[in-house]
Amino acid sequence: MKKITLFITVLILCSCQNQAQEKPNNVEMEPLIEAQEHILVQDKKETQNIYKFKVTDINGKEFDFSTLKGKKILIVNTASECGLTPQYKDLEAIYEKYKVLNFVIVGFPANNFASQEPGSNNEIEKFCKKNYGVTFPMMSKISVKGKDMHEIYQFLTQKSKNGLQDSEVEWNFQKYLVNEEGKLVKVLAPKVLPTDKEIIGWINNK
Repeated sequence: MKKITLFITVLILCSCQNQAQEKPNNVEMEPLIEAQEHILVQDKKETQNIYKFKVTDINGKEFDFSTLKGKKILIVNTASECGLTPQYKDLEAIYEKYKVLNFVIVGFPANNFASQEPGSNNEIEKFCKKNYGVTFPMMSKISVKGKDMHEIYQFLTQKSKNGLQDSEVEWNFQKYLVNEEGKLVKVLAPKVLPTDKEIIGWINNK
């Protein structure tokens, strides 16, 4: 009888020791799990869509990107004295052709590259209309790189904000494609023409 009692006592002690060893491991894991969950929550908070932004158009009026919900948006930084300036013609052409498909172009004049956009907003607007018949929305001149980079280009160029990728505006007429949900989906180099099959296919869901 004593042997049986001793055996049971040993079993109980072993069980208690195992539980005591397992508990600290679980406790140690809890902070790690909480930290990972916190990081995921932070990432979701930081990732934005374009609809939060309000800018000033070329005539000095407020332009609210939330009015473009449900549209595909091509955002491009423009310049009037650049070798790529003739892209205005193709930009206007695809805007006129595909705007019925909920497609819009938003142009941001910028003087960041070789001072190729020196004019005032009024001068830029007249230039665009006179030379290329531009009718798509044009915004006031901004900076698209450097310390004074406009917040909308911070969104477009920083993965922590756009959720897609980090990028740098290389030159005038770099293109950013934003889908119907306000999410950045593609970055295209300045020399990629507005009529490129990648852009046209994207507009047509191909």
